Amino acid sequence: MAKHEGKQHQKIARSRKDFQYKTAHKIVRTGKKYFFYEDLNLKGLTRRNKTKQDQDRNYLPNGQSAKSGLNKSWADGAFGQFFEILQRIASIAGTVAISQKPQYTSMILSYRNEIIFTDCSIREYWDEQNTLMVDRDINAAVNLKRLGLGIFPSIKRRSGKIDIVGTMDDSTTKEILHTLHRAVGSLHCNRFGSV
Repeated sequence: MAKHEGKQHQKIARSRKDFQYKTAHKIVRTGKKYFFYEDLNLKGLTRRNKTKQDQDRNYLPNGQSAKSGLNKSWADGAFGQFFEILQRIASIAGTVAISQKPQYTSMILSYRNEIIFTDCSIREYWDEQNTLMVDRDINAAVNLKRLGLGIFPSIKRRSGKIDIVGTMDDSTTKEILHTLHRAVGSLHCNRFGSV
């Protein structure tokens, strides 16, 4: 029984690694020279919640039962392994994969340097002026690229308020808007079939 279970785990691990290699090759074949990814705190994401006790030393709910499924998902995803594979494949192809600290990238609207996504419950933003639905994750990816290219604004915290320091030229704004419009179109095609 243990031998059979070990073979199953080995098969899953090999399948995951095969998928990661294929994905890394697909990314590198796009012809881009630089790839930026979030420098995730993987140990922190999979850490158990601290125990809580009341005055009588009885244990209180700490949310660990809900988080244990998420911890398992992070471990199953093997993101650390994928980033190592991506860096290796990129270096062989003559390109570079660089990790970036993602601080504030998911909060700031990428083409306007304005804080829109104030908390994680806001997943989309409708921009009336540009008739565009901005997805939080795609917006964060654009900001991660801006960070890697050195065109992300500086963020200053002053007495609890966040100040954004930096401007963006019109050509960069137009390019980002074009990218976001294209991303919305591809999301629409992926959800409802290609046109």
